[in-house]
Amino acid sequence: MDRRLGAICLLAALPWSVAVAGTVTFVFPFALVDPNTGAITTIDAYYLRQTTVLPPFLQAWGIGVVLYLGAVASALAGRVLGREDRRVTDGLLLLAGLTQLSLAHGFARQPGRFAIPLGTVFCVAVVWWFDWSTVRAGVGLSSE
Repeated sequence: MDRRLGAICLLAALPWSVAVAGTVTFVFPFALVDPNTGAITTIDAYYLRQTTVLPPFLQAWGIGVVLYLGAVASALAGRVLGREDRRVTDGLLLLAGLTQLSLAHGFARQPGRFAIPLGTVFCVAVVWWFDWSTVRAGVGLSSE
C-alpha cells in the first residue's frame, strides 16, 4: 500500500469530532465512543435503530462517512486498477472534512455544547500533504 492510500485509510481510525455536551463523545467514522463509560454506538445503530428524525447537523456525520468511503474507493481503484482522478478523491475528502464543520456549528448553536472538528483538519492535511499541487492546478491556481 502506498503512503497516500495508507493515510486516507488511517482517517477511519481517527476521531473526526470531539463533541462536548456535559460529557465527551468521540465521533469516529464508524461509531460514537464515550471514553468515560466505554459505550460504543455504531453508525448503523445510531441512524437505523436509535433515531428517527435528525437535525441536519447530525446527518452531516453520515454524509461525511459516505463521502469518505467514496474517497477510499477512488484511491483504492487508483491503486488496484491504475485509474484514479486524484481531484475526485481529494474533492470527496475535502467535502467529508467539511461535514465536520457542519456538525461543530450545529453543536455550538445549543447552550453548553460544542464540538471540535478534528476530521476537517485531518482530511485537509492529507489532501494538502499529498496533492496540494494537483488541487492548485485543478482550480487554476498553478504557479506558472
